[in-house]
Amino acid sequence: MAANFQVTLTPLVRVPIRPIARALALIVFVAAPSLSRKPTSPDITTEDVRSRTYIIADDSMEGRDTGKRGGLRSARYIAGELKRLGLEPAGDSGTYLQRIPWVSRRPDTTGVLRVGERSLRWGSDYLVIPKLGFALALGGQPFGGGSRGDNVATVYGGRVGDSTIAPDLTRDKLVVFAAPAFPFWQIDNLRRFTVARAIGVVTLDLGAPSAYRIRRETYWDSTAASGVAPLTIISVTRAAAAAMFTGSFDQLAIGTAGLPLSGSAGFIDGPTEAPAYNVVGIVRGSDPKLRATYVAIGAHHDHVGMGAPVDHDSIRAFNQVVRVRGADDPPPPQVTDEQWTRIHAILDSLHRVHGVRLDSIFNGADDDGSGTVLALELAESFVKAKVKPRRSLLFVWHTAEEKGLYGAQYFSDHPTVPRDSIVAQVNMDQMGRGDPVDNPPGGPNALVVIGPRRLSTELGNMVEKVNARPEHRFALDYEFDRDNDPTNGYCRSDHYMYARYGIPVAFFAAAAWYIDYHMVSDEAQYIAYDRMTKIGRFIRDYVADVANLSHRPVVDQPKPEPNGLCRQ
Repeated sequence: MAANFQVTLTPLVRVPIRPIARALALIVFVAAPSLSRKPTSPDITTEDVRSRTYIIADDSMEGRDTGKRGGLRSARYIAGELKRLGLEPAGDSGTYLQRIPWVSRRPDTTGVLRVGERSLRWGSDYLVIPKLGFALALGGQPFGGGSRGDNVATVYGGRVGDSTIAPDLTRDKLVVFAAPAFPFWQIDNLRRFTVARAIGVVTLDLGAPSAYRIRRETYWDSTAASGVAPLTIISVTRAAAAAMFTGSFDQLAIGTAGLPLSGSAGFIDGPTEAPAYNVVGIVRGSDPKLRATYVAIGAHHDHVGMGAPVDHDSIRAFNQVVRVRGADDPPPPQVTDEQWTRIHAILDSLHRVHGVRLDSIFNGADDDGSGTVLALELAESFVKAKVKPRRSLLFVWHTAEEKGLYGAQYFSDHPTVPRDSIVAQVNMDQMGRGDPVDNPPGGPNALVVIGPRRLSTELGNMVEKVNARPEHRFALDYEFDRDNDPTNGYCRSDHYMYARYGIPVAFFAAAAWYIDYHMVSDEAQYIAYDRMTKIGRFIRDYVADVANLSHRPVVDQPKPEPNGLCRQ
């Protein structure tokens, strides 16, 4: 699942290591078990699920980062499997690969913004956000477009996610927003303001950690989309934002004009290490009248790459006590003596078994190696079935979900089949956890369900109907499908890029959180394979039922604005 801006790739618990070159640091990893590649079967089996997970989450994939060689290896592995299984290619030019525009992006640290007599400097007063904003390419130009942006008008826009200024009132201005009221916000919430010259959001806090604060160390050597509408989005400190207005920042009314801003802020773009691809294949349906329509099945094959070497087991021990949702939990302001005692007891027991294991690779076995694997299992099951579903099945392994759902956004904007022919989309993310150490909120037999009734009551009812069969009977957990749920899960994974076009979706996850989320410890050795296999079989039956409907799932709820705000 996309972490947006709450992710922190700098682990809290480190072990002393001698200084080594960065190049060497990136090849230190934990000695995790590995499995040899074995033939797979048409059925969804624990053996197949385990074998494929160890492949997709292997250290050789280097964390499957978009625009890096690990992400390319992941795409090629999936494409090779689709060719071996016999799916129809549905990418570019008769291949399984759909290339998305992607660039390497580094900040222009020499940029200076001026407001009145005050100079605002990169790294201390502002950062330009390198992450992708769905329909937005962030930066890449001097602030103010092709010029240096002299005397650009500023205006206060309100708080992100709440009532905000009308977009047409921001034309050719810098619009400044207060920090969002909820932690899991997305740049998606700002894409209505493409008429603005730039956007400033008060989310830069170089001191205190927070779930939605921006950190300077996340801004080097980023990748982002190219070839889409440019918009500069700047994270500013509270002091910098206050300097732009004469009144108290806390008491500004929406639409209040501020002092003019001048200067430049942007990025230096270059080629990526490797191209970025969605992987697309089709299992053709059996009904001559329905085979030109599709049920889309999706997962994201990317993850977040590599970082500095840390003690693998110290991450798990620390998170098990005080950060049970992994990177979804902000670092605690303090740890009590009692908590440290528990942490060290767990860590000592792990060290006695393993020694100190340095790790630098975010393998992403669960997020979303698990969804990637189940999508492959479903593809093999359907393509080898004696009787195919009536509708065709469109399998899409998206890239750049972790960068802001861009692979799914790009595919839904540039689908390789007619968009109107897609009658539903089923998304799988984080399908492999749920053992007692994960403490799933819904219990050990829970299956998290998000979104199936938000556009189609019928699609949601079908979840319940399939689950009522004796071989399934999960405890369906709708906790994270509530309106105003703080995790904003409906907006945080690839399915929403389909839902914004009025395509009804169903999003499934095994556990909404776990201690290894976006940590180097998200590895294949911690996956609950029996549980993951059972979930895969449930989703297979659900997809088959949707694909065999004689009609499109009825959309009986309001459709969203494709370029509008997503707030659960």
